[in-house]
Amino acid sequence: MKKDREKLKKEWEAEEQCAHIHGWDFSHIKSRYEEEGNLPWDYDAIVRHYLTEKTRVLDYDTGGGEYLLSLHHPYDLTAATEGYPPNVELCKEKLLPLGIDFKECGDASAIPFEDESFDLIINRHGDFDPHEIFRLLKPGGYFVTQQVGNRNDRDLVLRVLPQAEEPFPDASLLIKAPRFEKEGFTLLQI
Repeated sequence: MKKDREKLKKEWEAEEQCAHIHGWDFSHIKSRYEEEGNLPWDYDAIVRHYLTEKTRVLDYDTGGGEYLLSLHHPYDLTAATEGYPPNVELCKEKLLPLGIDFKECGDASAIPFEDESFDLIINRHGDFDPHEIFRLLKPGGYFVTQQVGNRNDRDLVLRVLPQAEEPFPDASLLIKAPRFEKEGFTLLQI
C-alpha cells in the first residue's frame, strides 16, 4: 500500500512539473478530460452568434484571456476584466499590448466601465451581478454566460469528501433566472 502511494505521488509530481497552466489554458489535459461534451448547448457558438464586426464586447472574468483572443474580435472593440492576481498580471502582459481595454476587477458589483458601454458581455464561469450587467449593457445588448452551477461534479466531491457542504448554494438557475428578470432582462435561452 505504501509503495502504491509513493508511486502515485511521484506520478502526480511528474504531472505537476510538465503542466504549464496559465490563466485558463488547460491544453495540457486536452483529450484526457472532456469538460463540455455532454452539454445541451455550445457556449462558443452562442457567443459567436451575437458577435458582429461592430459589437463592443466585454469578457468579464476573462481568466488569462485565452477564450477572448480565440474570438479574433477587433481589439479596439474588446474589453476584459479579471480579479485573480496571477491572471491579472498575465492579462496585462497579453491583452494590454494588443490594445484591448483591460481592467483589474474582482467585484462583480462594481465593474469599472461606464453605463451602457457594451453590446455583448460574456462570462464563462465567473461571478456576476445581474444589476451591474444590466447597467453596462447598451439597450438591446446581450449577456451570455455558461455557469458550472452549485452541483458541479458533486458526485465526485462526495466520493472524496462525503461530508462536504455544497459550495455556492445560490449558483443555481432556479435562483439566478428570477434575478435577471427582475432587472429587466428577457431570458432567451436557459
